[in-house]
Amino acid sequence: MSSLFAQLDYSASHLFSALVLLGSFAIIYQRRMVGVFNAFSLQSVALACAAAWQAHVQEAHHLYATAAMALLFKAIFIPLALRAIVRRMGIHRAIEVVIGIGLTMLAGIALVALSALLVMPVTAAANAITREDLALSLSVVLIGLLIMISRRNAITQVVGFMSMENGLILAAIGVSGMPLVVEMSVAFAVLIAFIIFGIFFFRIRERFDSLDVHYLESFRGERR
Repeated sequence: MSSLFAQLDYSASHLFSALVLLGSFAIIYQRRMVGVFNAFSLQSVALACAAAWQAHVQEAHHLYATAAMALLFKAIFIPLALRAIVRRMGIHRAIEVVIGIGLTMLAGIALVALSALLVMPVTAAANAITREDLALSLSVVLIGLLIMISRRNAITQVVGFMSMENGLILAAIGVSGMPLVVEMSVAFAVLIAFIIFGIFFFRIRERFDSLDVHYLESFRGERR
């Protein structure tokens, strides 16, 4: 019976972590802003489920607070705030990409393989759940970075940044004994960063009448 429960713990933990990773690929696949926000929201819901399950498995009740913060802030508040910014600024809803979505998906798959090759040998002494959670977490972080690189709009780059942070939280909750103060400090740092990004959006829009970062690259100084 104990082995059955252990297998259930392993399977559920692996499932929720895999859903967070699947959310990263869903973000890459989207061609419109609304789809990106919905995919990020679903990824954050999967992260909240993963945190709640780890709270049950590890008997670490502070992880329920992490799950609640992920659900309230990242699955609900931040997507709604981004939608409001898009509506208020009248941003073009289609997503402009640096490289094609198909190539980006293939690059994401390669990053998952790279993460497994890097993490598995280093964590050989850890248990199976921790090893695979860390590998999946690194995959989410690297794919978040890929999203930031492969998308030209500043809004979608912020979603990539938030997705990277989801990967960091997934790694933190997978390590037994991680104190709550670490997770809360990361969450509040991301919230502050989101506020700064919001101000940054409006400043870019005032200057260039667009949130396409191509205009930042071509800008060479003030007009006289």
